[in-house]
Amino acid sequence: MKILLADDHAVVRKGLRQILAEDYPDAQFSETASTAATLDLVSRRRWDVLVLDIFMPGRTGLEVLHEARRLRPELPVLVVSSAPEEQIAVRVLQAGASGYLNKATAAEELVRAIRRLLAGGRYVGPTLAERLAAEISQSGRSPTGRLSDREFAVLHLLLAGRSIKEIAAELSLSGKTVSTYHTRIWEKLGVRNDVELVQYAVEHGLK
Repeated sequence: MKILLADDHAVVRKGLRQILAEDYPDAQFSETASTAATLDLVSRRRWDVLVLDIFMPGRTGLEVLHEARRLRPELPVLVVSSAPEEQIAVRVLQAGASGYLNKATAAEELVRAIRRLLAGGRYVGPTLAERLAAEISQSGRSPTGRLSDREFAVLHLLLAGRSIKEIAAELSLSGKTVSTYHTRIWEKLGVRNDVELVQYAVEHGLK
């Protein structure tokens, strides 16, 4: 069995590998730290499952997810992220992910998720399932649903305290482009400055 771990933090990849190796000692693991390297390996080799961090340098994880689904429609993708799951989960599942886990999840849930995906199923945890049900009952009106994938990635980094310069470097964009996304986020969420943006994030469970 071949498992591809895509995350830009070495310690996270090491942790994922150790957890999964206990249940799958004969599995072959490969690791990538960027979106470009991830797509390169997805295009060149067949994998049984891809564990994908949604925020990595270069193209956004959502773009990688779309491209991975195009290259390997049969490849199960488990998205892992530190972003608030009630905001990111619907987006990644709609983009074609087979499952979603928050990085704070216990090791047992990671193994359970991988087992479900390898069996041809999909996976969300019980807490997330309740939140998804609430999302559906509200007719999909997510507070960030109006944002593009790039705008959502910039929003996440802004709320994490990153500067425009830091975001530009992390997403391989120009500072001017990030500033444009920044302005669009304000417009789409109906806020006038970053103070109001943070207040909005708190009120809607984004922070």
